[in-house]
Amino acid sequence: MKTLIVGAESDLGVHIDGAHLGPVQLINDLKGFYKGEVISFSQDENIIKSRNLSDRRKNEFEIDKFNTNLYNAIVEKTKEDYFPILLGGDHSVAVASALASVKKNNEIGIIWIDAHTDYNTFETTITGNIHGLPLAAITGYKCSELRYFHDGPTIQPSKCVVVGARSIDDAEKDNVRYAGVKVFSTEDIKNRGVKAIMDEAFEIAGYKTNGVHISYDLDVIDPEVAPGVSVPELDGLSEDDAMTINEEIMKHMDQVVSFDLVEFNPLRDINRKTEQIAINIIAQITKAVEQKGQKKETNY
Repeated sequence: MKTLIVGAESDLGVHIDGAHLGPVQLINDLKGFYKGEVISFSQDENIIKSRNLSDRRKNEFEIDKFNTNLYNAIVEKTKEDYFPILLGGDHSVAVASALASVKKNNEIGIIWIDAHTDYNTFETTITGNIHGLPLAAITGYKCSELRYFHDGPTIQPSKCVVVGARSIDDAEKDNVRYAGVKVFSTEDIKNRGVKAIMDEAFEIAGYKTNGVHISYDLDVIDPEVAPGVSVPELDGLSEDDAMTINEEIMKHMDQVVSFDLVEFNPLRDINRKTEQIAINIIAQITKAVEQKGQKKETNY
């Protein structure tokens, strides 16, 4: 098994600029220790990004075009036994990466580590920012316009777990309850501990599936610790908790089939604090993938 870093350089899903620069910065940082393959996709620099407050479908066409190319590339690479690690970009790019993993592995679960549940639809979104809709699209809850390029199944909501949520729109809460998605809040993590939450998350997402897709949004971390995100939310996780989540992911690496790290915005970072956390997460995951590949070869 080979590691593939995929740069998804897009911030079309959010009205704030800068997340498209995150993958560029992180991939440049990776050169010091990562020797595997890297592919990157950039948003069209000629796009005039919609910021209209009344626009409930901001940049929908452009996002679909970007995600189509991203999805097709990941699908082709996974045929060659690559393990994809996607670096975003705003969280709308995860529609492509998660569904590409579904295409490869068929029945999978998903653990969505995020301050938000990202379970709005075009009918319930308040901002029109499409980075608030991807998990709904991935799990087949309306939003079919965002996954037209995918001809396989979606991820069942019952196999979907959100970890670290603390900012959910009222109508979005109804969507989550109706769909049956399991949500662990930041408060749950503080009360029960990271290990207990992550063990349960893998039990749910991994139950009778062929693997688990991880989508890790850096805004799950408190902005005092990781300010370099587009939409920070107060009262987030500590750096220790954020890294412990990653350590728990690595313990379950036999179940993990693909990984996202998204929403790093260098324009909002302070003293490169968020960047360093992101690099530490990626370094750990790439090493875990290499060990997983070595274990697989040994078993043969």
